[in-house]
Amino acid sequence: MISVCIPTYNGEKFIKQQLDSILIQLAEDDEIVISDDSSTDRTVEIIKAYKDKRIKLIENQTFKSPIYNLENALKYAKGESIFLADQDDIWYADKVQTVLRKLKNHQLVISDCNLIDQDNKIIAPSLFEILNSRKGFIKNLIKNTYSGNCMAFNSSLIKHILPFPKRIAMHDQWIGLNADLLSSVYFCDEKLVGYRKHENNQTPFTGGVSKNCISFKMKYRIEMALLIMHNFIFKKRLQR
Repeated sequence: MISVCIPTYNGEKFIKQQLDSILIQLAEDDEIVISDDSSTDRTVEIIKAYKDKRIKLIENQTFKSPIYNLENALKYAKGESIFLADQDDIWYADKVQTVLRKLKNHQLVISDCNLIDQDNKIIAPSLFEILNSRKGFIKNLIKNTYSGNCMAFNSSLIKHILPFPKRIAMHDQWIGLNADLLSSVYFCDEKLVGYRKHENNQTPFTGGVSKNCISFKMKYRIEMALLIMHNFIFKKRLQR
């Protein structure tokens, strides 16, 4: 069983395209878990209009954060394979089957993607090339190349990553770094998502240049490393 987890907020413009691209790849017993952070547009109306039993909608959330809105969706996921998705992207036709093959040998898979505009035109052919994406704890602690909207993992990872700490700036970095310590991570060069960039993206583009000062960056990375190590040691003790 597959669970696709989507945090939504005012995503009426693109949510139908995204859901259409996902549903066609899912089996009857798969699910899409959507946590909506109190959208004020037609997002919820569009989702409900599908009347598809595979769509599980959690309404009226008040996180005011895509990070913790996603965490809420993850808490309801029942599948053995967990896929993360943004509300405004498009999945390419071979995404699910390609990733499922990789998950047989790896705990977490991150695929490459095209960057697209609001008209679905490709504006950059590879996010991996922009970010120099590859695995490695230190590399991704210094410069995160885990892209959450292109991420999927086996459900056994859930117990290691939830709950999200309250001080993280990026859920994808938290998930990726934990997986890097605990299990096998695979960067898939196949482009399986159209990653849409527009003025209303809920999550920032990780390839952008940060405006934070050096001292803030250093402090954040040290705090993230400490949180990861504490989580790793604590979860290991629970397994004894």
